[in-house]
Amino acid sequence: MKTRLSVVAIALSTLVAGHAFAADPAVAKTREQVRAELVEAQRNGDLIADGETGLRFNQVSPHLYPQATVVTKTRAEVKAELAAAQASGDLIADGQTGARFNELFPSQYAANRAAPAVEVVAQGKTRAEVKAELAEAIRNGELIADGETGARFKDLNPSRYPADATFQAKSRDDVRAELVKSRNVSVN
Repeated sequence: MKTRLSVVAIALSTLVAGHAFAADPAVAKTREQVRAELVEAQRNGDLIADGETGLRFNQVSPHLYPQATVVTKTRAEVKAELAAAQASGDLIADGQTGARFNELFPSQYAANRAAPAVEVVAQGKTRAEVKAELAEAIRNGELIADGETGARFKDLNPSRYPADATFQAKSRDDVRAELVKSRNVSVN
């Protein structure tokens, strides 16, 4: 019974001492100060994220809470950089692959590149050449008919398209010349 009373007395004294410290005017904060501290802790990731390990949010996900950043550019400089990136197509177009606009649509941004656009055209084919190749592919059934299997039209409907020309290794004259040569060798 005595131990029970002493435990209760210790608990009450601890409780009273806690309230006395909380009421200390030197340490007391206003409600707005506490709210401001909470907002700052949330922004910095200083709140406990995992109760078991005691890790804070900025320790669990440091990429979400960058260290203190120093602003070195003005708003006008950032706007100028954005306009230059838009003009050159240097902005991310596809978030999954990270491809940029100038990589996906190079012809739209050719004028803004440092390399001359003539160089790209010289390596490629003309519009007429591409159209002629397309017409030839349609005529021969070389276009893909089934995207899943990759089957071509001539594979699915062989009777509609001309058969592949057989490759003749030697001409008739070449064969005759070889025959004459072999007869001459065997006679000697």
